Amino acid sequence: MSSRKKIFFLCSRIPYPLEKGDKLRVYHQMRHLSKNNDVYLCVVSNQKLSDSARDELEKICVKLFVYESTVSSILSNLIISFFSRLPFQVGYFFNSGADFFIKKAVASVKPDHLFVQLLRMSEYVKNIEGIPKTLDYMDSFSMGMKRRKEKEKSLKKWLYHLENKSLERYERDIFPYFDHHMIISEQDKNSLVFEDAKKIHVVPNGVDTEFFAPNSNIEKKYDIIFTGNMSYPPNVAAVEIIANEILPLVWKTRPTCNLLIAGSEPSNVVKALANDKITVTGWMDDIRSAYHEGRICLTPLNIGTGLQNKILEAMSMEIPCITSELANNALNASPDKEILIGKDPADYAAIVLRLLDDINEQKRIGAAGKQYVFNNYHWESIVAKMESIMEL
Repeated sequence: MSSRKKIFFLCSRIPYPLEKGDKLRVYHQMRHLSKNNDVYLCVVSNQKLSDSARDELEKICVKLFVYESTVSSILSNLIISFFSRLPFQVGYFFNSGADFFIKKAVASVKPDHLFVQLLRMSEYVKNIEGIPKTLDYMDSFSMGMKRRKEKEKSLKKWLYHLENKSLERYERDIFPYFDHHMIISEQDKNSLVFEDAKKIHVVPNGVDTEFFAPNSNIEKKYDIIFTGNMSYPPNVAAVEIIANEILPLVWKTRPTCNLLIAGSEPSNVVKALANDKITVTGWMDDIRSAYHEGRICLTPLNIGTGLQNKILEAMSMEIPCITSELANNALNASPDKEILIGKDPADYAAIVLRLLDDINEQKRIGAAGKQYVFNNYHWESIVAKMESIMEL
């Protein structure tokens, strides 16, 4: 690369701390791109920029721009989006004050490239001309909404149906406004229902394999672990399945088996699962502590969008992982070699018991999983692919 380029990132969340998947993705994208380029970050958020977040982000960004949304502006945005036919995902974040703020920031930076994370922010820059633009769809939001619709009844089902159709239109209509397009997995790409979707580049998440590394000197305290944002509905549903359907089957054979649920913002439903065999930690300053202390990572997720960072991180730390076929479709690890796949609570329970009874099998799956992640999900190679796509 002959010279450093100015890359202007536009996001809907302050990407630190790294407790959510979209934050983790954009943080590491910026971190690696900043080695050869000058990165500027602009965020529209309803949260203040903390001192710790500022300190961390200023290590990789030349300048930060943060627009703080108010509750009243968000409510008015939602009402406007209903009449404008924008998806609520987009309308929630779009307002005229933020629009003026962003365009002023872009004018001051004069970037060589605009990088927009998620559909919800694309409305702000779609009409900016003369600057190459990249949109990271990240997940198939329309498919995610469709899957939620299938699990709901009455009014919620109807609302999710409307949002699903609105997102399908918007995913298609926003495409031509951008020069380059990315998405997290082949599965998400294939779920988009418009012809140009086949032109989108698949750019997965990565793992910092040096950071997420095993430590054999730390004692294993928990038989099963589950990590993640514990207010996110699919995660809440997954730990309910573990606690209420899988563990009771395991306890018939191994009554001392215990579970650690680690992650930010546990819902009241998750907190209520805590007992003498189930520990709910809430936020952890270093999520590696959960992985270090766990024997098995169990993630019976019934979702088919995105790429699960919790699985990548656990595999990188040589923790054998058990998940659903649907969740593994994005990861594409080899069943029974690098990962284990369950079908129903009885199947998951049988796999858990088999692993707990066989330390050599734990080590075999753990080692193969780590090698798979290193070979396929290393941030260095993933961001190099991004640079090629963006023509930096």
